[in-house]
Amino acid sequence: MIDIAIVDYGMGNLRSVSKALEHVMPHASIVVTNDPIVVQKAARVVVPGQGAMPNCMHELTTRGLKQAVLEAAENKPFLGICIGLQMLFDESEEGNVNGLGILPGKVRHFPHDTMFDAEKNKLKVPHMGWNQVHQTIEHPLWEGIANDARFYFVHSYYVEAAHPEVTAAYTRYPTPFTCAVAKDNIFAVQFHPEKSHLAGLTLLSNFAKWEPESFA
Repeated sequence: MIDIAIVDYGMGNLRSVSKALEHVMPHASIVVTNDPIVVQKAARVVVPGQGAMPNCMHELTTRGLKQAVLEAAENKPFLGICIGLQMLFDESEEGNVNGLGILPGKVRHFPHDTMFDAEKNKLKVPHMGWNQVHQTIEHPLWEGIANDARFYFVHSYYVEAAHPEVTAAYTRYPTPFTCAVAKDNIFAVQFHPEKSHLAGLTLLSNFAKWEPESFA
């Protein structure tokens, strides 16, 4: 039995995600795979990703992994990281590409005319580095993580959810944007828990033990 499958569609630093999960779950069976059958058989699925959204969606489709990811998002604990969050939504401004359409909403580019801090200094895009994450709901994946804990970000786009109730946390850069979503068996984050030291490892550990109520 495979405990956790990390979906390999050729985009993202999968090695660091795998190593972080192996650290918090040393006795678990964790595989990085591009085989849709392995994804289907795994108890839990992680979809990371870095790079351009059009390339990610293209690779996911051409490698035959799209349907396996859609099924995982319906029937097992699912964790999306970075692009793995963005692709859950309907469409992205990056290349005007369609996402998976699992959650209603769009992926937006940080607007140039608002990218100034309180002292009117220009903020850089991509948003890169550590930032506070403000939790908006209670959730098993936040257990043991302080509200306003800092996580590591690297991105130029953010999700705009059509239904605000799916937002599990937000971050300010400089205005608030959704940085985590939760719905049933799905949890997804814009930041990189595998690069976020203790808070990130805690979140990954929580995911590895998470039993969504809808499956109870």
